[in-house]
Amino acid sequence: MTDDKSARIESLRREAADCRACPLWRNATQTVFGEGPATADIVFVGEQPGDREDRTGRPFVGPAGAVFDRALAEAGVERKRAYVTNAVKHFKFEPRGKFRLHKRPNTGEIDVCRRWLMNEIDVLEPRLIVALGATAAQSLAGRPVAIGKHRGETLVLENGLRAFVTVHPSSLLRLPDEADKQAAYALFVQDLRAAGELGAEGARAGAPAALARARGGLL
Repeated sequence: MTDDKSARIESLRREAADCRACPLWRNATQTVFGEGPATADIVFVGEQPGDREDRTGRPFVGPAGAVFDRALAEAGVERKRAYVTNAVKHFKFEPRGKFRLHKRPNTGEIDVCRRWLMNEIDVLEPRLIVALGATAAQSLAGRPVAIGKHRGETLVLENGLRAFVTVHPSSLLRLPDEADKQAAYALFVQDLRAAGELGAEGARAGAPAALARARGGLL
């Protein structure tokens, strides 16, 4: 069964490499597909590849990925349990001198790329999906999701699975004040800890109980 899932993910990866369904492929270096074990309990979904991800072909290996890995370790979630991917598989950017500055994918681009994400999830059948940020939540839910309102909650998806909502780690990097950054990081770690508990319990477990335990009973 595991070998079959791995083969199906590899087939999707090869198919996605030739995707021309939206214009983003023209300027991107390559398609950046998901990465992780086919037996993953948890699937983490980000927004899109960044500059480093685009160059290496691997998700979450840039600055935001470093924050994510550190927070995941502090939350006690084993990376080997996790599959990481993005809602959009090509890097959208604006050239600025020697740099390529991130641009947020629009609704059309999110919708076009959604089939790759949902196909990944359908193959993996994880216990829990974690939406890292608004783009991921929108892709999973098929509608805009306000992160400030729904953070720490689980969304019921069309396939019956649930997606736990939190921020994208890149949002922490954009905070100018160091004290605010540390507080936001601590809260992000708590969210990942809650997600880890939910992933261990199963996607249909109650989110409030796990979140309360992770945040010391404070919701």
